[in-house]
Formats: sequence, structure tokens, C-alpha cells
Amino acid sequence: MLPIPILTLLLALCAPQMISAFNLPEVGVPGQQYPTAAAAPQAISGPIPNAIGPNPFTKDQLEGAQIATIVHDPANSPIEVHGSKFFVKETGEQFFMKGIAYQPSVLPAGEVFSQATNSKFIDPMAETHICLRDLPYLKKLGVNLVRVYQIDTDRDHDTCFNAFAEAGIYIIADLSEPDISVVREAPTWDTTIKERYEKVIDSLHGYNNLFGFFAGNEVTNDRTNTDASPFVKASIRDIKAYIKEKGYRNIPVGYSTNDDAETRQSLADYFACGERDITADFYGINMYEWCGYSTYWSSGYKDRTEEFKDYPVPVFFSEFGCNTKRPRPFTEVEALYGRLMTEVWSGGIAYMYFEEPNQYGVVEIVNGEVQELEDFESLRRQFNQAIPTGHSLDDHKKKASVANIPNCPFNTKAWKASTDIPHTPDPIKCGCLESTLQCKLSPYVKVNELNKIFEYACGIVDCSDIRGNGSTGSYGAFSDCGRKQKASYVINEVFLKQGEGDPKNCDFSGLAVYNNRVAGQNDLELRMTLDGSSCYNFLSKHSAFKVEQEVKKLKDANVTSNSNRSSSGLGGGSGAMLNRADKLQFYNNLFSVVGASSILAILVSVLA
Repeated sequence: MLPIPILTLLLALCAPQMISAFNLPEVGVPGQQYPTAAAAPQAISGPIPNAIGPNPFTKDQLEGAQIATIVHDPANSPIEVHGSKFFVKETGEQFFMKGIAYQPSVLPAGEVFSQATNSKFIDPMAETHICLRDLPYLKKLGVNLVRVYQIDTDRDHDTCFNAFAEAGIYIIADLSEPDISVVREAPTWDTTIKERYEKVIDSLHGYNNLFGFFAGNEVTNDRTNTDASPFVKASIRDIKAYIKEKGYRNIPVGYSTNDDAETRQSLADYFACGERDITADFYGINMYEWCGYSTYWSSGYKDRTEEFKDYPVPVFFSEFGCNTKRPRPFTEVEALYGRLMTEVWSGGIAYMYFEEPNQYGVVEIVNGEVQELEDFESLRRQFNQAIPTGHSLDDHKKKASVANIPNCPFNTKAWKASTDIPHTPDPIKCGCLESTLQCKLSPYVKVNELNKIFEYACGIVDCSDIRGNGSTGSYGAFSDCGRKQKASYVINEVFLKQGEGDPKNCDFSGLAVYNNRVAGQNDLELRMTLDGSSCYNFLSKHSAFKVEQEVKKLKDANVTSNSNRSSSGLGGGSGAMLNRADKLQFYNNLFSVVGASSILAILVSVLA
């Protein structure tokens, strides 16, 4: 028999309510209320404070009381970053993530999920039959956030985002998709990736329960690819600038890393060092150190907490849930939301909702229906019992000290990432370049065929103009152009070197097409690049500024040579002279489109 005060409270909570299809009741543990709460949490005294929402029960009552319905406050207030913590904008209450990764797997090659957009990945926040099917289970788990790794920018997200907002669930979204991202093996920050990221922002910025964006996930994952980090940092700079330029609310942009021992500290310092306009707003770690029934001390959590205690931005587990033992007990949840960790960590995101071949799921989808696995109950119980103690924004501001911004890491054997990051991708400049190429990539070439083009072409011509080096901080003038534009560039270079400008030589086994409408000087002078110069001046400066003088010398030498030959009766009369003049004019028109070395090589062969 429950005490009278608790019965009274239960009756009040269970009073009849209007229940919509988006706010279904489920069994849970009391005290789990979602982010928007009127009262800021206080120090423990009597009722236990809940940093995710107010909690009226004492610890003893929590252990014994069972209640049929969890109250979910709508997630209608954006989350803001203040120092090293997250806060709910409207209430000033500290926010701790109780999240789960929510991403169905990529489909087999060639299989199309959405006929409307020809997408080869699933965006669960655009598929209403998926998100509404799963929403009651996500609420039952007690989550207040989901991580979605792939967003389809051509789809509508209103239904799913609004339903999740009513359920008190925020969404943190990765900006990349399978074919468009900063790739660790060949990193680049270019117009194609930037355009993709901007489309995701444009698609989601209007939802108040959009938590923020990940600009990368484990791009650098060991000492062999630390040179990829400058490209991710450049993306953070440009995405933050884009959000500001568009007048959107201040949506946080961060990074998700792995937990590699050799690069862990350098990575963390790298994304936090420097001016605020180029650093991550938050930092997530995919943490799998705690397996089974480990402890705060034996798992490595104590060491990580000590290492990040002075980190200047919010830090959290962007993935957690070691699966060496199944079913997973998720005992790390108690530690993560306990007193030893909440001063440093802002919660975490369990990996993952859907059961896949990697065996990390908490539910399995069978014939379109949800089946809870044993892991589901473990996580549900742990999440609903976890009540982190936080601060109010006012108290945080009173206690806040000057942020401890780390120094950028020095280069070592295990860390080689320059603090000179790539320039902002310039689509106008890259469009100008492409419009001046005589031999271009065929529009029918697929993305997965580009690598063999680069391997072939860069073995013949100099590709430094399209390459970037994150270790040395040197980036070619056209390294920010899209991969297809770069492929067109190198094809044109090979064409000029080997094809002598003959349209018949622009084929490359069907990979290239001849461009009959090359942009002229007048058109290029009217188009301005991001650095304030005209396309004509920029392309001339970075492609063939040395060639013009060389051609002039060759012209003069050619005229003198032909004149001498003609007068001495050695051949090469007016017809030959005219042919050479035509060829010179053709190459003259290419000054602003190709590298100097390629043109000079052709000129020497033609004028010899």
C-alpha cells in the first residue's frame, strides 16, 4: 500500500488528458521529465533534483513507486551553449543528453529506398511511417535526443520533427551523407561538400528541437590520417559563418571523434584552439571503453573525466555501448549521469536503436514491426533511473571563469595537422574554371569512377593545383573545387599535353566530351571570385601568369624564324606561317585555363 501523499500525487499525474497519436503513454519510472522545466535544479536536499526536468520524488520513493505515464514536456525551446555546458534557452536549465543513435543502415548498392528522390540512404526523419512507428518506443526508452547520421534534403521533415518535439525529443544531425563528406583517405573541403552541408542547414534550421550539427564523424581516427583534421576545421568555420550570414539562430556546430589513445588529446585541443569562429561549439567522443559490468575507475572513465575537466566547450559521449557482452547491461549510464561525471560531461548517445549485422541495436524490425530486444529493457531501466544534477544558467554564469582555450598541438610523430586550414570553397571561381576548359568530364561519369581518372591523369600531368595538404597547410588554387570539376581540369590538362587541341582526341574512352563554348575574356572579367578579383584575373594569376611572356617570346622567335626560312628558300611559306599563327591564337585563348607547364610543353612541340 502506497503512502497517502504518493497516492494523491499519482492521481494528479494520471488525470485524464487529451492523448494524441504523437503523445502515447507508456510505462516508465517517475521523475523523468523532458527538457523544458520551470524550476532550475538545486543542490540535493529532500527531493532529488533532475537536470532534465523537475522531480518531485525522494530517492526512497523513486525506488518503490511505479507510475503509468511519463510526462513529456515539448522540446520547443532551442538548446544553447554557454561555456562548457548546454542550457535550455527558455528555462535556463542545464541540458543533459539521454540520446540514442537513430539511423537505419545504408541500403545495398543499387537499391533505391525513395523513388521520389533516388536516394540510396534512409532518412528516418523524412519517413513518417518509420518515425511515428518508433516514437512510442523512443519515449518508452526515456530518450530526449536522437542522432541522425544522414539527412535527405529533398524531403519534408515537418511531421517527424514536430512529433518528436511534442514528445520532448531533440535531433542532432550529421551534415554528411555516404557519397559527400570529408574522406580521411583523400580529404578535401570543396564546393560540393559545402553545398551539401548548407542544404542540410537550410532544410532543418527552422525546427526548435534541432539540437545542432556534426561537421564530421571520426574523420581522423589514428596517427595515419591526422592531416584530414584541417579540412574538417575549415568546414566548421564556413558552416558557422553560413548560419550567421543567413540570419538563422545560433545553431551549435561540433565534431564527433573516436577514442584513439595516440591522437585523443591532440584532436581535442585542435578543435578547441584558435578563435571562436573556427572552433567546434561542442565535442563528442564515440566512447566504448566501458564493457559489461565495468566501473568508473577500471573502465577509463575516470581518466577521461580528468583529461576533459577544463575543456572549454561541452563534451559528451556521441556514441557509447560496448557490445562484447550481450545483452548489454548499460551500467555505464549510472556513472555517466552520476556526481563524478556530470560536472564535466553533458550526457551521451547510446549506440544504437536499430539492430543491424554489427549487433548494437536495442530493437529489431521484423516485417515492419518493432520487436524489443533484451538490450532495450536494460537501457530503458538505466535511462529512466538516471537523474543527473545540473546547474541553472544564472548559477553557471556566476561561477563561470575565463575559458581555458588550449594551445594548438605541435606536430609530432603521431600528429601532423597544420593550423593553416583550407580556404573557403568558391563556387564562382570553380564555375569559371570549368567554363574555360575545352575537354571536360562527361556528365554521365559516375562518382565512383573519378578515382581512376585522377590516378591516370595525375601520373601524366602536375595535379598540385587541385590538391591540398593538411600536414603542410598548402592548398592548390583549385583544391576547393568539386571532384567532378577537378576531374575535368586534369582531363583538360592531359588533352592539352597529348591531344594537341584536336577535338577528336577529347574522348578518353567515353569519359570526356569536347566543349565548343569556352568562356571568353569579357565574360570572365564580369564574374567576381570570393577574393574580390575577376575570374579572368584569378585564373590568369593562378594558372598561366608566366606563360603569356613565354608565348610572346615564342611568337617573336617564330615570326623571325619563318621570315628567315621564307627568304632563304628553305620552305615554310605563308601557309605554314598562318597555320602556326592559328595555333598560337588557340593556345593564347587557353592562358587562363591550364597550368603553365602544360602549355609550355605544347608550345615547344608545336613551334619546334
